[in-house]
Amino acid sequence: MTFEHVFKRIIEFMNADPSGNFRLMVGTDSQVHKRHTVFITGIVIQNEGKGVWACIKKVVVPRKMTQLHERISLELSLTEEIVALFTEERKNELIEIVLPHIYKGATFTMEGHIDIGAGKRNKTSEFVKEMVTRMESMGVEPKIKPNAFVASSYANRYTK
Repeated sequence: MTFEHVFKRIIEFMNADPSGNFRLMVGTDSQVHKRHTVFITGIVIQNEGKGVWACIKKVVVPRKMTQLHERISLELSLTEEIVALFTEERKNELIEIVLPHIYKGATFTMEGHIDIGAGKRNKTSEFVKEMVTRMESMGVEPKIKPNAFVASSYANRYTK
């Protein structure tokens, strides 16, 4: 699908229940294979407690990417690439859907899910500050493990 098609599907999903609590989440995971590395970016719109619509974008790098920082950084760059497609105009279009229903409790947030964790035993913990800052600089709420489920669960299942 083109991004335009994806965006139309998100609008249709939100218009089906404009008084919902919507979370637009984007996150990427990767998997190193014998001769290549697979990156999957998940785009998920959730109406909390009422369902989701989701899709993925696949990118294959034709080499084993064994350096963890390089891989994590590319994961985030692919997430940023999709987040950047949600321009201010497009975000405003989504906000306009829920705006008349805010008094009924309608909400809209946008999150960037980063497949890293802050725990002492987590190999990616040293990259948390850098990656979180990159997401914040795009005006998107960063989420790391265990709250980064679009990257760590949804996208992960398609990297195998």
